[in-house]
Amino acid sequence: MNAPLPENETERLAALRSYQILDTPPDAEFDLLTVLASQICAVPIAMMSLVDEHRQWFKSKIGVSISETRRDIAFCAHAILQRDVMEVDDASADKRFADNPLVTSSPHIRFYAGAPLVTKEGCALGVMCVLDRKPRKLSNEQRTWLSMLSQLAMAILDFRKKMGEASKVAFEREWLITELKQALAKAS
Repeated sequence: MNAPLPENETERLAALRSYQILDTPPDAEFDLLTVLASQICAVPIAMMSLVDEHRQWFKSKIGVSISETRRDIAFCAHAILQRDVMEVDDASADKRFADNPLVTSSPHIRFYAGAPLVTKEGCALGVMCVLDRKPRKLSNEQRTWLSMLSQLAMAILDFRKKMGEASKVAFEREWLITELKQALAKAS
């Protein structure tokens, strides 16, 4: 079953693009968060996914080799519609996912829990998620930790975005100073 589009889909996609993170190389900070999510939730698979128009792309992953899936089969496409952790105890018994190829064939997902990566403006860019090949349920403590890891990932994304913007402003300032000096030199 396809997830409906978020009401703010246009703004959400614009926000996702503004972070300039899609299709970037692996990253140690996000990989650390993914490993922590896997360990805290005691699951073999964990990912930081970003959901764009047609796919979910994994910025970081452990326990799987694929780097993306189609959005129409993505559990995370459902999770971005919520502001809290979405948990599916047994995907084979959930009408949204029972016929999903990720459930019926490799990697044979049974359990999924995902905490959305939400901007200050309320746009869910993706999800910090954990998966297992057997049914299970997170403890309240694990749910809290997964949510905190998602918030930490979002804080890193925000920090990097601001640093990129500051670098651009500094570059433009230096360029303007150089142009002004050249114009003054020509005028004298």
